[in-house]
Amino acid sequence: MSTARQAKTRLRAHVSRERALGAKRFFKTARGEYGYGDRFIGVTVPDIRRVAREFSDLPEREVEGLLSSGIHEERSLALIILVNRFEHADEKTRGVLFALYLSLRSYVNNWDLVDISAARILGEHARQNVGAYKLLQDYARKGTLWERRMAVVATHAFIKNGSSKEIFSIARILMHDSEDLIQKAVGWMLREVGKNISLTELECFLDENASVMPRTMLRYALEHMSAVKKSAYMKHTR
Repeated sequence: MSTARQAKTRLRAHVSRERALGAKRFFKTARGEYGYGDRFIGVTVPDIRRVAREFSDLPEREVEGLLSSGIHEERSLALIILVNRFEHADEKTRGVLFALYLSLRSYVNNWDLVDISAARILGEHARQNVGAYKLLQDYARKGTLWERRMAVVATHAFIKNGSSKEIFSIARILMHDSEDLIQKAVGWMLREVGKNISLTELECFLDENASVMPRTMLRYALEHMSAVKKSAYMKHTR
């Protein structure tokens, strides 16, 4: 039976001190920054994914041990294993994995960890369960930074399945959020509406809300629009 210790050993076959130092700067780990205290060993995402495939059968209690690790790449490994398992699981098992994800969400504590997992676990579960979608709204209203980002990114599961009302609802809740990481995430998901569902739907939302949206949020939402439309919308934002 595979163990978390074995998985950690395999990760360490790919470490790079130079990458670890770069990651500490990139993920803002200095005092007062959002990633303060996080620790890196310098393993690339492709290498983490390779190790995840090797340990696809890792028992849940061992995955839990990885996810509660103080090492960023070990948490990333645990989340990739969970996502892969969730995508191939039956409904009952998905419920168990969803509950595990929620119970350990305090360890999903940087933007990349949220982005690799929230849509594919939280969002997919919320598409099938009204209670889970209400949880997204609760996170958006009163969650931590990372819970709020989870709520936003989770809506990608709905967008990929043709529904924009979820991100529009979450975006309205977070319209005045001061955190850059939230503004970027909301703008990113709004952009996905225009890209994957309907540019008209996105423009209708922007016509109503652009004048009160933070510039960062709006700029991300407009990324794939024409220069003329970008200029017109940006002139009216605050």
